[in-house]
Amino acid sequence: MNSSAPHQSIGLTTISRTVASLAVGVVQTLERAVVGPARMRTAQGNAWEAICADRARADQRAALDRIVAELAAAGSRDRQPVN
Repeated sequence: MNSSAPHQSIGLTTISRTVASLAVGVVQTLERAVVGPARMRTAQGNAWEAICADRARADQRAALDRIVAELAAAGSRDRQPVN
């Protein structure tokens, strides 16, 4: 009897993938139970948070640039020419 199906064995990578898959499932189930389905993190939510953080950093940079420009202008007005 000769079977045409190749002999398949379970390797270390197959076990690792299985364990990782189960771990992800457990974490998602735990997150859903703790925070509720409405508050679960999603890719869209993560992207929106990243956009908001980028905007906040840009606003802070702009405010700092304005302060530096004001200080530079005030410093140049207060300076007396040296003879």
